[in-house]
Amino acid sequence: MRRTPLALAVSAALVAGTALGLAPAAQAAEAGETAGTGIRFVDIAGEGGTVLKANVVTPAGSTDSTRHPLIVLPTSWAMPQIEYLAQAKKLADSGYIVVSYNSRGFWQSGGEIETAGPKDIADASKVIDWALANTGADPAHIGMAGVSYGAGISLLTAAHDPRIKAVAALSGWADLIESIYSGRTQHLQAAALLGGAGYLTGRPGPELQQILGDFLSSNLDKEEDMIAWGRKRSPAEQLDRINANGAAIMLGNAWGDTIFPPNQYASFFEKLTGPKRLEFRPGDHATAEATGLFGLPNDTWTSAHRWFDRHLKGVDNGIDREQPVQLKSRSANGYEGYADWKSVHANQRKFDLGGTQRVWANIDSGANGGITLLTNALDQFLRTPPVVSVPLLPRAFAGVWQSERYDTPQRVRGTVKVHTTVSSTKESGTLVAYLYDVGPLGVGKLVSNAPYTFHDRTPGKPFGVDLELFSTAYDVPAGHRLALVVDTVDPLYIEHNPTGAQLTFSSPSADPSYVSVPLRKE
Repeated sequence: MRRTPLALAVSAALVAGTALGLAPAAQAAEAGETAGTGIRFVDIAGEGGTVLKANVVTPAGSTDSTRHPLIVLPTSWAMPQIEYLAQAKKLADSGYIVVSYNSRGFWQSGGEIETAGPKDIADASKVIDWALANTGADPAHIGMAGVSYGAGISLLTAAHDPRIKAVAALSGWADLIESIYSGRTQHLQAAALLGGAGYLTGRPGPELQQILGDFLSSNLDKEEDMIAWGRKRSPAEQLDRINANGAAIMLGNAWGDTIFPPNQYASFFEKLTGPKRLEFRPGDHATAEATGLFGLPNDTWTSAHRWFDRHLKGVDNGIDREQPVQLKSRSANGYEGYADWKSVHANQRKFDLGGTQRVWANIDSGANGGITLLTNALDQFLRTPPVVSVPLLPRAFAGVWQSERYDTPQRVRGTVKVHTTVSSTKESGTLVAYLYDVGPLGVGKLVSNAPYTFHDRTPGKPFGVDLELFSTAYDVPAGHRLALVVDTVDPLYIEHNPTGAQLTFSSPSADPSYVSVPLRKE
């Protein structure tokens, strides 16, 4: 597979961050040993005898004859086995046996990267088998958790191993295709980061190499194969099994996750029938959980601990009586509770996309979604989303529509939907829609975005487009307005606009174009 400069750059940054994380984790290990918490580094035989490098953290004073609930933590993509030591110590201090292991194909673990394939799921069950045979783990009280890759493996294992009673899946995916191929558009930076990090820290197998090569080279002849590969690795495709096994599922993610956007998690949550909880916070991929990996106070990990205490230890801590959907706005403090995801969308407000606008493709108008991991992390900590001057956007390369100025704050909650009619001078094309909060001086702050790609269309023939932007929670101040901007190029995505293409956006009287904005009920 071709290694792009972007892939190498983001991978180097990821590995550098991993290296910086070793010292705090090692300190956490030393602190655990000082306090009497037992920490062991072990080899576990995974599926087919593949060696998985692991660590075991046990409560102080525990023996193999003392039963404790078990939590298994598969590592994140490209992360070493000490990733969770700080959290493992906290869990052990509260009475859990914790086994964390390096997923196959990464670092010192054997095998090749399977990308949450069948061998990864079998590995997780083998780790549980080992813990039951070699520690005082209680077979009736087993949980799994993880960040990113570890989250996906945990959810998939819950579909195949009924011994798992509770899961905390943080910054993970439910639908792999909807995550990195939403709107039939390759999420370039996300795929390049994952692929590059895999090559730098592990051993991608032939299947993954082929998939990455086809994906990044836009090999449409292999599109069906890529989709089938992704579906096999999507917990949403295993929903019936997960519901039948009945594990209590907690899902946590960030509004700005540029690798696994929140929409697919929300859709998956609605279809779960067992005990469940959904939490969305500001940030990008894994940034909401990051401080907890250093042992610092962290809301996401606090919720995960409470979830396990309730569903593995039977502690009556009230988490099951709280509203199961908990949201934190990107522009306000505090959490909001909802009975379900549908309640988040209960109040809709539309503005029209009237008239006809024509844009030239292949030129970046200046509107874009930022940089994977960096942009939305800055928004999380500094509340600085990407900005543009809406009046100065070049209308030859960007369509722009604005709402009226609002007299009261507009508290956007959930998934913004765009409906429009498009025609193109070419049979293929890509458009990217952005929603901006526009202040009195015309400066627009990015609220959300999403891409859309089409193929095999008749040039000049209009067709309808329905596009869901990535879910968010954002407060538009009184005196501001919303603007929808559509262009054809964004560094986050691979675009499919032939040279010289033009896109026309219209609003037929029989099928008017609009933006539907979900607002919080006051």
